[in-house]
Amino acid sequence: MSKMLITGGAGFIGAHVTKDLIDDGHEVVVVDDLSGGFVDNVDKRAEFIKADVCDHKKMAEIFDKYNFEYVFHLAAYAAEGLSHFIKRFNYTNNLIGSVNLINESVKHEIKCFVFTSSIAVYGANQTPMREDMIPQPEDPYGIAKYAVEMELEASRRMFGLQYIIFRPHNVYGEYQNIGDRYRNVVGIFMNQLMQGQPMTIFGDGMQTRAFTYISDVSKIIAKSIDVPEAYNQIFNIGGDTIYTVKELAEEVAKAMGCKPKIRYVEPRNEVKHAFSDHTKVRRIFEINNQISLEEGLKRMAEWAKKVGPRKSKSFKEVEIEKNLPVIWVGKE
Repeated sequence: MSKMLITGGAGFIGAHVTKDLIDDGHEVVVVDDLSGGFVDNVDKRAEFIKADVCDHKKMAEIFDKYNFEYVFHLAAYAAEGLSHFIKRFNYTNNLIGSVNLINESVKHEIKCFVFTSSIAVYGANQTPMREDMIPQPEDPYGIAKYAVEMELEASRRMFGLQYIIFRPHNVYGEYQNIGDRYRNVVGIFMNQLMQGQPMTIFGDGMQTRAFTYISDVSKIIAKSIDVPEAYNQIFNIGGDTIYTVKELAEEVAKAMGCKPKIRYVEPRNEVKHAFSDHTKVRRIFEINNQISLEEGLKRMAEWAKKVGPRKSKSFKEVEIEKNLPVIWVGKE
């Protein structure tokens, strides 16, 4: 049995990775500030500490108290589109918070630091996105993620800190925060439908993405520390089938048992086409089958109907209002 620290364990992916690790016999300590997660998501078998990774003194206390062997860093504010307008908040939470954890991991000689990055590091016009491509992030969220990736490699060279980096994309499933109006399009659509509202699509809906059911990601992340070939490597991870956002809306409506009512709004500044190649992760982790979008949406819809709709809140710390999409400030 190994002792693990999981940041963001009350959030979506973190909650599932926590469960997978405990099921594998590990002891888990979850750290989460509950800014985007829910304490009910935390596996009851884990020890939970409410804390902010940006608090470097608190992180030092936690590392000093527990003899962690591995760190799984999943805490982040992953609103890619909004990150343009919350630059300070984005870099503080997604970059400085990560550095706090890297510092403590070096000091306490952690065996491996597992980090969830994002395909946002690639930027535009690099499809299918491959790990050997030079990242060219186009938004502050992607910039922060790429900076952490580079810091991990620098810490490996300087201090010998081993790492594994995953770049997931468009993950959906149970425990997703469907009340977040800025991220997680599947959750947004389901939340809108449960409130009798049309699904909101930016632009013409012809943006293309590949959508990933949570178990196809979480189980691999949890198992990665037991795969020596994965150490000090970067992996794209996610679904292979490409859909337009309009097609996704139709599939979500079908899963929810509703007619696909769609409201098109002004396009926002985003990468038009984003999907990645998974040859490397399939080879190293011997992945075979994945959950289809139809089956994954069915499972998530059953869960969403049980928890019910959640009220969407506007982000209160917007730093730049210029070019902020009107729908995000509630001004129709």
